[in-house]
Amino acid sequence: MAAAEFDDFYGEHFDRVARALALAGADRELARDATQEAFARALRRWRHVKGMDRPDGWVYVVAMNQLRDHWRHREREHPGEPPAFDNSSGVATRLTVREAIATLPPRQRQAVVLRYLADLPVRDVAQAMGCATGTVKAALHQALRAMRVELEEDDDADR
Repeated sequence: MAAAEFDDFYGEHFDRVARALALAGADRELARDATQEAFARALRRWRHVKGMDRPDGWVYVVAMNQLRDHWRHREREHPGEPPAFDNSSGVATRLTVREAIATLPPRQRQAVVLRYLADLPVRDVAQAMGCATGTVKAALHQALRAMRVELEEDDDADR
């Protein structure tokens, strides 16, 4: 019955994880590939992963690590080339929360997505991003301040 249990877990969380990674800056295909790899790893370790408090949190962390590895490899192969995941330049004047997130620098965007959309604790966000919890807290503070300004400017334009 472990296979059916994993299938239910996969069905419940796959799309959510892939969407979060796309919001964190990965293109749709890369987000789905990283998510697929994270779930494949979860399946191989299912006995251990299913006993965790937040097995979905483990998957988010593994998937984000996949993205970071991909981005580091891409930077080594093509130094100086603009990152494919920085999609902030085409934001429309009228911002939604999703578009406001897209305006953030990649590191702040990842922190916001993992903390508030994936609902991971700060320590898990830090692990997924490969940094200290203080760095995550600072990134979140800066991101929320920046989004508040962007959204307030949009509200003023509507009057």
